[in-house]
Amino acid sequence: MSTRVQKWILSGPPLLYLLVFFAVPVGIMVVASFRYAGEFGGLAPLFGTGDPDEVAGLTVESYQRFFDDRIYLELFAKSFVYAVLTTVACLACAYPLSLMIARSPKKSRDLLVLLVILPFWSNFLIRVYAWMIILGPQSLFTRAFNGLTGAFGLEPMPLLFSPIAVLIGLVYVHLPFMVLPLYANLEKHDPALLDAAQDLGANAWQRFWRITFPLSLPGVYAGAALVFIPALGIFAIPDLLGGTDSMLIGNLVKQQFLDARDWPFGSVLSIVLTAAAILFAGLAAWFGRPKRA
Repeated sequence: MSTRVQKWILSGPPLLYLLVFFAVPVGIMVVASFRYAGEFGGLAPLFGTGDPDEVAGLTVESYQRFFDDRIYLELFAKSFVYAVLTTVACLACAYPLSLMIARSPKKSRDLLVLLVILPFWSNFLIRVYAWMIILGPQSLFTRAFNGLTGAFGLEPMPLLFSPIAVLIGLVYVHLPFMVLPLYANLEKHDPALLDAAQDLGANAWQRFWRITFPLSLPGVYAGAALVFIPALGIFAIPDLLGGTDSMLIGNLVKQQFLDARDWPFGSVLSIVLTAAAILFAGLAAWFGRPKRA
């Protein structure tokens, strides 16, 4: 069997999967974004029947609507801020946890990794509904939080249906996606490098910033992409944990397809969101590429 055939056997199924479940749906959205909205929702006919009152054919009015109205760009910016905050918070929580797992005894690493991925074994909505109970106005957590803030002279504040609840939910759901690539990277580090740096007089802080952290950057970039991209377009958490001011771009896409039934404009929003995700994934891959000596 030739090398070319072997390459096609290995790369063929993933390429076919991407073609069927990514390229084709994106192509359908691109075509739909240039269509007119139907009179009763959906898409208007591509080829008209000759009725002068009928709208048919292709148009760019959905794109004009997106770029002419600042509210949509502001909503994208708001979603971007939430995604960045989620990524930073996940990195701050996941790095010490991943480092602890990577440096723990080998016999306990598998158990610790299992505990990280254990939430995936339960339904996503059940986990979010659990946070609705935890952050509810009569919950022990909320009363303890308001009691603590009240000791500093601050007014009690509701946690549920607030931006804080949305951010907590986003971090909780996406945290394992940051832990796993970081652990996979940190676990491969050679301890001899840290021992050599210690012999040369470097303290723990210097060993971390000059050896451990630079070597872990590919894992950081991979984890940032895995967290940022889904956080940018998520809609379930803002719907369940956020208030009226917590609408993100994912909620608007869902609203356009399911409620307003304006499929062309929903397709425009989806295309812009997909382009932003691809751009960020490309940047993460570029920064995380191996450095040549």
